[in-house]
This record gives sequence, C-alpha cells and structure tokens, in this order.
Amino acid sequence: MVLFHCWLYTFPGYPDSSAPPWLEGLMFGRLAVVFFLVLSGFSLAISPARHGWRSGGVGRFLRRRAWRILPPYWAALTMSLIISWSIVPASHSGPPTDMTILVYGLVAQDMFTAPTPNGAFWSIGVEVELYLLFPLLLFVRRRMGATVLVACVTIPVIARGLTAANASPVEGDNWLTPHLAPVFVAGLVGAAVVTASDRVQRLPWGWFAVLAALPVLALGVAQGSVWTVKHYFWIDLAIAPAMSMLLAAVATGRPALLVRLLTARPLQSLGSFSYSLYLIHLPIVMTVIRRVAPLFFSPGLPVFWFTLVVALPTSVFGAWLFAKIFELPFKRNRSWSRVFGRSLIEALPRGRRRTGAGLPG
Repeated sequence: MVLFHCWLYTFPGYPDSSAPPWLEGLMFGRLAVVFFLVLSGFSLAISPARHGWRSGGVGRFLRRRAWRILPPYWAALTMSLIISWSIVPASHSGPPTDMTILVYGLVAQDMFTAPTPNGAFWSIGVEVELYLLFPLLLFVRRRMGATVLVACVTIPVIARGLTAANASPVEGDNWLTPHLAPVFVAGLVGAAVVTASDRVQRLPWGWFAVLAALPVLALGVAQGSVWTVKHYFWIDLAIAPAMSMLLAAVATGRPALLVRLLTARPLQSLGSFSYSLYLIHLPIVMTVIRRVAPLFFSPGLPVFWFTLVVALPTSVFGAWLFAKIFELPFKRNRSWSRVFGRSLIEALPRGRRRTGAGLPG
C-alpha cells in the first residue's frame, strides 16, 4: 500500500494515470486491501474452526477486537488530524471538520460521509463492521455449513451487481461492507483447512490458487488497467477464492519456499507492526509529495523516486516507533493496568526492575 500511495499521489488522473506504463502495476493497490480482508477472515476463523466454529463468546470476541484495533487507530487518527489541519489536507474535500472527528472517532466512515483525515482509513470502517458480523457468520457456518454461508453472503452482492447500470456498480466513499463481505467470508471458509484431514491438507492448494487467479489476471491484462479499476466490484469477488487458497497453502506448509520467505526474520519483524504502517504511512507520503518534494524536484518521476527514497523508510521507521508506543503494548497486555504497569517497569533502571523496588504490590 505504501508503494501504491507513492504512485497514486505522484501521478494525477487515476485510473487513467500519467505514470509511465512500466509503473502501471502499482495501480492495483486496492487488491492489497482485498487480500488483507481475506487474511483477516482466515486468521480470525482459525481458532473457531478448531472449536466447532464457535467464537468463544460474542462479548469476549468483540472486546478483544476493540482492544487490538482501536487504541492504535485512535492514536493514528489524532496524528492524521494534526497533519491534515497543519500541513496537508488528506483529500480534495479539504481539511477535516467537526463531523470528521465524530464519524472517524466512532469508526463509522463506511456509513457516513465526512472529509477524511487519512485516505487509508476507509478499510478500517469496513473491517470493524465485519467484526460485528463475524459471530453471525460463524453461527451460519456452524449450523448450515460453508456452502450456505457463501451463498447467503455472495448471492445478494452478485444480484446487486447485475442489476446496476452496465452491470458494474459505481463505488462511493462508503457502504462498501456489503460488497466486501464475500471477500472476508472467503477467508473464513478457507480456514477450515487447518482442521481438515491429511488428504485435504496435502492437496496442492498453491497450484489451485494459481489456476483460480490466472483467468482474473488474464482478463485484467486483456482489458487494461483502467477497465480493471472501474470493475473492481467484480474483480474483488473473482480474486478472493484464489487468495483464500493461497492462505490455505501457506497454512499447510506449502510451497516451502514461500513459507520460508514469510517466516524470515525481516518479514516477521515488519509484520509485527504492519498495522501501524498501514495506519500512519499515508500522511507521511502525502507530506513528502505535497510539501517537501516540490521544493527540490519537478512533478513526475523525480518526485516519485524522491518519495520512495524518503517516505518509504520514514514510514517504516515511524510505524516501528508508533507501534512501540500505541500498538504492541495492546497486543501484549489485555488491560489498561497491565499496559501502564509494564510501561512503568520498562521505564525503571534495570536494577530496580529485578528487585521490584518502588512498584505497588
């Protein structure tokens, strides 16, 4: 997504971009969000799949999701608001307003429209709504099976698409959850592979993923990037099964080369703060493109290369630091007292940490 946004805000005219043709592949950053939603459904469903497709309690599940997602999101929202007000607006609609604070503070941006403080936040609204639906999706999966679940979620979406003008709905800034729910469900259903028989787990899921993706990719190449972007409604639905099968392949340890790559220390380290990177990278990228790069370079490729050199490492380092403060403490601890207690312990000199001196009992 960082590369996509570096490309998007450097070259105007999306999807009919003014970028060189050899950079056209960066146009498809939307598919990274689709993969994230498939991955989210897959990873959240692994534990329920091992426990009869039960969530372990609706309240407990929602509290854990809120604890994991909201503190870093609200911190990133504050940062984005400050940058949008003082340095560079996040959209053509201008600086954030009071409605922005209300809508984005309540993570209601998929239901209500307000000037965005951060263009990457739209998917967080979708994700939160899918979390609210997750217990119901598990209930249908448990009582009626995977086929009924997929049909219940996907058939209304397909019907809506077919009845739209030119059989391809025009997407707005919100109300995307109904369209993307089948993508999330594709991951949820795919998680069944973790409890499947050895025969099922030994199936060549990686090759299945390739075969499922090839027709979609071939259509995109044949029709061109502009057509593909304008038909994301269908592309999202078509590519989701391939993404789910790819995750099934990785979950079953194949292909071994890909598994080794994903478990390499640099990627694992990056993955540990990838949520923070997603939350804060766009204000950094836009600051570099709109405020810093024009001081030294002419528009186009010079600004793009400068942005990559400056914004990419700055975003990664900034996300690492941001995660240390606002994300990782909430991953490691399950209560405010533990978050602040651990912070206090880590702030003490090493000798006092060992003795516990100065700490309440």
